[in-house]
Amino acid sequence: MGYVISYDVGTTGVKTCLFSIGEKVELVDGAYGSYKLYILDNGGAEQDGDEWWKAMCDSTKTLLEKTGIDSGEIFGISFCSQMQGLVLVDKEGNLLRRPMSYMDQRAEEVMAKYAGAGPRVAGLSIPKLIKALRATTAAPTSAKDPIWKYRWVKEYEPEVYKKIYKWLDVKEYLILRCTGEFVMTKDSAYATFLYDTRDGKWEWNQGLCKAFGVDKNHLPKVIECTDKAGGLTDKAAADLGLKAGTPVFGGGGDATLIGVGAGCVKPGETHIYSGTSGWVSTVTSKQIVDIVSMIAATVGAKEGIFNYFAEMETAGKCFEWVKEHLALDEIGIYLKKQHVAECTESTYISLYDYLSDTIKNCPPGSNGVIFTPWLHGNRCPFEDPDAAGIFFNIKIETGKTEMIRAVLEGICFHLRWMLECEDKKVETSKTIRFVGGGALSEVTCQILADITGRTIETVEDSQDVGAVGAAMIAGVGLGIVDSIDNVRHYIKVKNTFKPNPDNRAIYDKNYAVFRKLHGANKKLFSEMND
Repeated sequence: MGYVISYDVGTTGVKTCLFSIGEKVELVDGAYGSYKLYILDNGGAEQDGDEWWKAMCDSTKTLLEKTGIDSGEIFGISFCSQMQGLVLVDKEGNLLRRPMSYMDQRAEEVMAKYAGAGPRVAGLSIPKLIKALRATTAAPTSAKDPIWKYRWVKEYEPEVYKKIYKWLDVKEYLILRCTGEFVMTKDSAYATFLYDTRDGKWEWNQGLCKAFGVDKNHLPKVIECTDKAGGLTDKAAADLGLKAGTPVFGGGGDATLIGVGAGCVKPGETHIYSGTSGWVSTVTSKQIVDIVSMIAATVGAKEGIFNYFAEMETAGKCFEWVKEHLALDEIGIYLKKQHVAECTESTYISLYDYLSDTIKNCPPGSNGVIFTPWLHGNRCPFEDPDAAGIFFNIKIETGKTEMIRAVLEGICFHLRWMLECEDKKVETSKTIRFVGGGALSEVTCQILADITGRTIETVEDSQDVGAVGAAMIAGVGLGIVDSIDNVRHYIKVKNTFKPNPDNRAIYDKNYAVFRKLHGANKKLFSEMND
């Protein structure tokens, strides 16, 4: 058995978790460190790298104090983090400006200027789009993509641009602080849309760099998620309260490692995540793109493995909306306003216990009420930033319980829609792992089973599966775990939910209407939200 520490680096804080890895992986304890997200008037969203580091150091020391574990017993550390940030550093590893968050969208004008001449598709000129899709099966079609943040700095901060040594992402900067090494894991490299993932390539693509105005020399060495990036330097070890030389492993992004933490690592294994956002992901051995449904296979944690990934913008965020606007606080449940995916598990359980108790006497189908969970637009299986939430078919007898249950069902309807879209290209699994905060509710789990017609399994530490995934990455890197292929053996199944055939007819009826609501209201969404 060995101890590892994993850092789950989110939007507003880092959760530092101590795991023991023996026959199973077990969460020993955790500590949390917070930091700020700076929202600017020009659409910018920034964070402070020193605040990241301080939160990481403080939470590590707190964790060691809570557990009484000696730093010498920590075999290694790893990361699960937010992705698609832009962190620019000089040769000494110093930050040249505050890191730009994945949420930063100030580069819209820059993207419009440099997206290429001639007709455009999804915001890019056709030649640039084809070049990107051919090399990476993806393309930078959003102003939030790191390429356009980089170009914004080049355009508006030339003095900063001149000093750039390397372009890093969030966890890569923290790895630099830990080890002094400038590296980037393959999944982060893929997320830049500059990394060639074709067979026999797996390298930065000079043609793409030239097409998008990126200096290839700014891009760091690429490593596998399970590779050792280096050992803790003396200074980093002192800051963290750990032992110098402790191995630091690459880790991965949240979209990569949540699947690992769920135990879905082999082709054909499907997991569903419900946190602030939500997704359906199926492991595949090849890169696949469904342009119509906006689904693509992203780089996985192991070479030759990809995650066929369909995402919705708001899943758990809808629960936060329920809390704030359907008067849950009036009955004495206090929830601090923050991202739902980053609430404590006890807070989640309080909310979901209440939801379960509230809707247990409301029949499946919510007496005909249907909710569309598009509170911040939608991405898949249709992309529409103007799409919005609807409570459809409300009548004079409709009450709060129907509306709350309709929210749960609406999220599950959308997850079924994405699952069915994936089925067109890959074979999804009959038994699906369900993780994230949404999986803490047994009512939600049963609704998901009934609506999808699949057996649903939940796992221990459902809300910390990203951290679990990072721990397993460290375990593989250390040799404690044989390979990523064997991760499922270490993940405990907590509960299993079988679909109730008695509920299938009403859910199929409501689901058929649910799928028509966007098409019926698309023009109206545009008129209202343009």
